[in-house]
Amino acid sequence: MRPDEHERVILELETLIQETQATIDQAEARGLDKAMPADYAYLLDILDKAVKQQREHTLAMLKDDN
Repeated sequence: MRPDEHERVILELETLIQETQATIDQAEARGLDKAMPADYAYLLDILDKAVKQQREHTLAMLKDDN
């Protein structure tokens, strides 16, 4: 991938991360983390994977710049 493609993916992942975090915050505020633990765990998994993918693309973009 070219650096600009990595950057586009990074920005899209950032949107996903922010939206997922907002959903997690809302779920916790409403007690859904305890009422629906499997769904809550799924949200945490989505967040974890998005952060890891964003990190991978950031490192790849930085490597391509060198």
